[in-house]
Amino acid sequence: MYATNVCKKINRWTRLLITAGVTAVALVVGVAITAVIGNDYRLRQEPVLIPTAQGALEGVLTRPASGDTRGLVIIIHGDGPVEATHDGLYLPWFEAAADAGFATLSWSKRGVGTSEGQWLHQSMADRAAEASEVIDWAHAQPDIDTTRIVLWGASQAGWVLPDVAATRDDIDAVVAVGPAINWLRQGRYHLLSGLDDTGATPAERERAIALSDSIRSLIAADADYDRYLAESGDPDPMSEDRWRFAKRNAASDATESLEALAQANVPVLLMLGDRDRNVDVDETARTYQQLLGDAARAVRAVRARHVPRVPRRPVSRDESRALSTR
Repeated sequence: MYATNVCKKINRWTRLLITAGVTAVALVVGVAITAVIGNDYRLRQEPVLIPTAQGALEGVLTRPASGDTRGLVIIIHGDGPVEATHDGLYLPWFEAAADAGFATLSWSKRGVGTSEGQWLHQSMADRAAEASEVIDWAHAQPDIDTTRIVLWGASQAGWVLPDVAATRDDIDAVVAVGPAINWLRQGRYHLLSGLDDTGATPAERERAIALSDSIRSLIAADADYDRYLAESGDPDPMSEDRWRFAKRNAASDATESLEALAQANVPVLLMLGDRDRNVDVDETARTYQQLLGDAARAVRAVRARHVPRVPRRPVSRDESRALSTR
C-alpha cells in the first residue's frame, strides 16, 4: 500500500513539475544563460522581506502572469553568495513554474544584497532551519497559496532539502538538481575529476592530492585558521570565513536525512547531469534509489554539467575553490 500511494503521488507531481524540470535541465546545461538576456518573462515578480530569527532576508516572489496559483515552490540555493534570482539564471525556471501554475519564493543568501548575516557562518542544519522559517512565513501570508509546497534545490542544497522535507508535514514534493551525498567524498571526486579534465601529470596529481589530504587532516583536527595557514602548505589559502565554513560542514552527509525522508511519503524528482564533474552522479542516483525506493525518480540529463554561474561578475577566489577545499 505504501509503494502504491507513493507511486500515485510521484505520477501526479511529475505531471505538474516535468515542464519545470525540463527547464532545470536547461539551467544545468547553461541554455538558460542566453535566455536571460532581453527576455520578457511570463510571470509577475515582486520583492519581499522575510523576517527570521537570524535577521531579515531579501526575497523575490513570482506568480503566474494571470490566473490563480496551484501552489508554491521554495528555492534552495547551492554554494556561494547567491542572489535571489541567481543573477537572472533562475528566471527561466521561475517562468516554467509559473506556466505550470506555481508561485516561487527565493531569497538572497545571508550577506548578499540586503539579506542580513553571513552565509559562510551557516551550517547545513542552519540552512534547513532558515528554509523552514521561510515556509512558516509564507503560510502566514494571506496572498500566498501554500496548499501545495514543492522544494527545489541544486548542488549544495542536497544537504538541505531532505532535512527540511523529512521534518515537516507540509512538503508535497522535492526536486533535487545535482545533489551530492557526502561532503568529503564529493570534494575528493571533484578534485580527481578536475585533474583528469586538465590532463594533470602524475607529479601534479600527487601534489594536489597531498594538499587535499593535508587540509582534510587539519579539518579533522579542528585546527584554527592560523594553524591552517602555517601547516597546510596551501599556496592559495582560503579566507578565514571559508576555512571555518569548511570545518563546520565537512561532516555533512545526506544519508540519515534521506532515510528519514523515505518515511515521509514525499515524492522526489532527482535530476542529474551525465557530464557533472563536481558530483559523483552514479553514487547520488544509487543512494537516492536505494534509500527512497519508489519515492525517487532519477532523471539523467543528457550532455549536462553542474549548475553554472551566470558570468555577470568576477568570481572570487574562494568561490572558485569552494569544492576543492572540502
